[in-house]
Amino acid sequence: MAKITGVEVRPGTMIEHQGQLWMAVKSQAVKPGKGGAYNQVELKNIETGSKLNERFRSSEMVEEIHLDKKDFQFLFASGDMLTFMDMETYDQIELAADFVGDQAVFLQDGMKTLVQMHDGKPLGIKLPVQVTLTVAEADPVLRGGTAAPSYKSAVLENGLKIQVPPFIEAGERIVVATEDGSYVRRAE
Repeated sequence: MAKITGVEVRPGTMIEHQGQLWMAVKSQAVKPGKGGAYNQVELKNIETGSKLNERFRSSEMVEEIHLDKKDFQFLFASGDMLTFMDMETYDQIELAADFVGDQAVFLQDGMKTLVQMHDGKPLGIKLPVQVTLTVAEADPVLRGGTAAPSYKSAVLENGLKIQVPPFIEAGERIVVATEDGSYVRRAE
């Protein structure tokens, strides 16, 4: 087991905390005006499913649990179940959509993911850091509103609503961060 700092805990990271196994579901770096920076992390207990919100300061060390990591390919969604295929053995597994969490909206057919396993049981999943999606709808640009950079609302092909720069139009392909659903850049 390796020690990592509290600010290195990201969604999908498995840690030992209070004597139990926890999976980081969400994380947000916070830099308050007063005091030191910290990482606000939502943890999910692997065995009980209970959740816990915890603050980790940059000076705090936590124990990261290393799991077997295998490449799986996302095949399809059926209701609230997601089907993945082991890319070595071609075995298929089904995971509940809530197991993947908020990032399930970014899954695309054929997408390569990393499934974390412990004793042959899936415990977590990591998606690519960024995905390319098509803008289905984009609000019109409001001219002359302000000199400051402004963003407008857009709806992506997967139904996700995000903020994009004013030059992005419907039909364009953009790169989106899977961690928080934010716009990164235009796709090449």
